[in-house]
Amino acid sequence: LLRPMMRWLFPEVPDGHPAQGAMLMNISANVLGLDNAATPMGLQAMRELQDLNEDKETATNSMATFLAINTSSVTLVPFSMIALRSAAGSEDPAAPVFGMILATFFSTVVAIFTVRALSKLPMFAPPPPPVSPNDGPPSDGPSSGAAAAEGGAA
Repeated sequence: LLRPMMRWLFPEVPDGHPAQGAMLMNISANVLGLDNAATPMGLQAMRELQDLNEDKETATNSMATFLAINTSSVTLVPFSMIALRSAAGSEDPAAPVFGMILATFFSTVVAIFTVRALSKLPMFAPPPPPVSPNDGPPSDGPSSGAAAAEGGAA
Protein backbone atom coordinates (compact mmCIF):
# COMPACT_ATOMS: atom_id res chain seq x y z
CA LEU A 1 0.00 0.00 0.00
CA LEU A 2 2.79 2.46 0.91
CA ARG A 3 5.42 1.03 -1.45
CA PRO A 4 4.72 3.45 -4.36
CA MET A 5 4.96 6.43 -2.01
CA MET A 6 8.20 5.11 -0.48
CA ARG A 7 9.70 4.47 -3.95
CA TRP A 8 8.85 8.03 -5.01
CA LEU A 9 10.13 9.62 -1.79
CA PHE A 10 13.26 7.48 -1.46
CA PRO A 11 14.31 6.19 -4.91
CA GLU A 12 17.86 5.45 -3.70
CA VAL A 13 16.62 2.89 -1.15
CA PRO A 14 16.16 -0.63 -2.58
CA ASP A 15 12.82 -2.38 -2.05
CA GLY A 16 12.77 -4.44 1.11
CA HIS A 17 15.80 -2.72 2.66
CA PRO A 18 15.61 -2.37 6.47
CA ALA A 19 15.79 1.42 6.07
CA GLN A 20 12.30 1.40 4.56
CA GLY A 21 10.84 -0.38 7.56
CA ALA A 22 12.58 1.91 10.05
CA MET A 23 11.44 5.02 8.12
CA LEU A 24 7.83 3.76 7.95
CA MET A 25 7.78 3.02 11.68
CA ASN A 26 9.23 6.46 12.44
CA ILE A 27 6.77 8.28 10.19
CA SER A 28 3.87 6.23 11.61
CA ALA A 29 4.84 7.09 15.18
CA ASN A 30 5.09 10.79 14.24
CA VAL A 31 1.69 10.67 12.50
CA LEU A 32 0.18 9.32 15.70
CA GLY A 33 1.89 12.00 17.75
CA LEU A 34 4.13 9.53 19.60
CA ASP A 35 7.22 11.73 19.47
CA ASN A 36 9.34 9.84 22.01
CA ALA A 37 8.59 6.50 20.34
CA ALA A 38 9.56 7.91 16.93
CA THR A 39 13.07 9.01 17.95
CA PRO A 40 14.79 5.59 18.23
CA MET A 41 13.21 4.48 14.94
CA GLY A 42 14.38 7.67 13.23
CA LEU A 43 17.92 7.11 14.47
CA GLN A 44 17.81 3.51 13.23
CA ALA A 45 16.51 4.68 9.84
CA MET A 46 19.40 7.14 9.50
CA ARG A 47 21.90 4.39 10.41
CA GLU A 48 20.39 2.14 7.73
CA LEU A 49 20.49 4.98 5.19
CA GLN A 50 24.12 5.66 6.09
CA ASP A 51 24.92 2.00 5.34
CA LEU A 52 23.65 2.60 1.78
CA ASN A 53 25.64 5.82 1.47
CA GLU A 54 28.81 5.55 -0.63
CA ASP A 55 30.20 8.92 0.54
CA LYS A 56 30.04 8.77 4.33
CA GLU A 57 30.85 12.50 4.63
CA THR A 58 27.82 13.69 2.61
CA ALA A 59 24.12 13.07 3.21
CA THR A 60 22.19 11.40 0.40
CA ASN A 61 18.99 12.79 -1.08
CA SER A 62 17.07 10.07 0.77
CA MET A 63 18.63 11.16 4.06
CA ALA A 64 17.74 14.80 3.37
CA THR A 65 14.17 13.87 2.40
CA PHE A 66 13.73 11.75 5.51
CA LEU A 67 15.08 14.53 7.70
CA ALA A 68 12.74 17.06 6.06
CA ILE A 69 9.70 14.80 6.59
CA ASN A 70 10.75 14.16 10.18
CA THR A 71 11.30 17.84 10.89
CA SER A 72 7.94 18.89 9.44
CA SER A 73 6.34 16.03 11.42
CA VAL A 74 2.89 15.49 9.96
CA THR A 75 0.61 14.63 12.88
CA LEU A 76 -2.95 13.31 12.73
CA VAL A 77 -3.51 12.93 16.46
CA PRO A 78 -1.35 15.33 18.48
CA PHE A 79 -1.66 13.49 21.82
CA SER A 80 1.08 15.58 23.44
CA MET A 81 -0.61 18.88 22.63
CA ILE A 82 -4.03 17.61 23.72
CA ALA A 83 -2.53 16.38 27.02
CA LEU A 84 -0.78 19.72 27.63
CA ARG A 85 -3.96 21.68 26.90
CA SER A 86 -5.97 19.36 29.15
CA ALA A 87 -3.46 19.70 32.00
CA ALA A 88 -3.64 23.48 31.61
CA GLY A 89 -7.41 23.33 32.19
CA SER A 90 -8.64 23.90 28.63
CA GLU A 91 -12.38 23.43 28.18
CA ASP A 92 -11.84 21.84 24.75
CA PRO A 93 -8.27 20.51 24.57
CA ALA A 94 -8.80 19.02 21.10
CA ALA A 95 -10.15 22.24 19.54
CA PRO A 96 -7.04 23.14 17.47
CA VAL A 97 -6.54 19.61 16.09
CA PHE A 98 -7.86 20.42 12.58
CA GLY A 99 -5.54 23.42 12.30
CA MET A 100 -2.59 21.33 13.49
CA ILE A 101 -3.32 18.63 10.92
CA LEU A 102 -3.55 21.22 8.16
CA ALA A 103 -0.35 22.99 9.23
CA THR A 104 1.70 19.80 9.53
CA PHE A 105 0.36 18.44 6.22
CA PHE A 106 1.35 21.58 4.31
CA SER A 107 4.70 21.86 6.07
CA THR A 108 5.47 18.27 5.02
CA VAL A 109 4.48 18.91 1.40
CA VAL A 110 6.62 22.07 1.30
CA ALA A 111 9.55 20.20 2.91
CA ILE A 112 9.42 17.38 0.35
CA PHE A 113 9.24 19.70 -2.65
CA THR A 114 11.97 21.94 -1.23
CA VAL A 115 14.33 18.99 -0.83
CA ARG A 116 13.50 17.84 -4.37
CA ALA A 117 14.11 21.32 -5.81
CA LEU A 118 17.37 21.86 -3.91
CA SER A 119 18.71 18.44 -4.89
CA LYS A 120 18.57 19.50 -8.55
CA LEU A 121 20.80 22.54 -8.00
CA PRO A 122 24.50 22.04 -8.86
CA MET A 123 25.68 23.43 -5.52
CA PHE A 124 23.82 20.61 -3.72
CA ALA A 125 24.81 17.85 -6.14
CA PRO A 126 26.94 15.12 -4.62
CA PRO A 127 30.64 15.53 -5.38
CA PRO A 128 32.12 13.22 -8.02
CA PRO A 129 33.92 10.19 -6.63
CA PRO A 130 37.64 10.78 -6.05
CA VAL A 131 39.93 9.50 -8.78
CA SER A 132 42.79 7.36 -7.58
CA PRO A 133 46.03 7.06 -9.57
CA ASN A 134 45.07 3.50 -10.53
CA ASP A 135 41.80 4.64 -12.15
CA GLY A 136 43.43 6.46 -15.09
CA PRO A 137 43.52 5.13 -18.66
CA PRO A 138 45.73 2.10 -19.19
CA SER A 139 49.25 2.82 -20.37
CA ASP A 140 52.09 0.72 -21.75
CA GLY A 141 54.33 1.73 -18.90
CA PRO A 142 56.45 4.74 -17.99
CA SER A 143 58.41 4.73 -21.25
CA SER A 144 55.32 4.83 -23.51
CA GLY A 145 55.17 8.64 -23.40
CA ALA A 146 58.84 9.01 -24.26
CA ALA A 147 58.59 6.46 -27.08
CA ALA A 148 55.60 8.29 -28.53
CA ALA A 149 57.51 11.59 -28.36
CA GLU A 150 60.54 10.07 -30.10
CA GLY A 151 58.34 8.46 -32.76
CA GLY A 152 56.61 11.75 -33.42
CA ALA A 153 59.94 13.58 -33.80
CA ALA A 154 61.35 11.17 -36.38
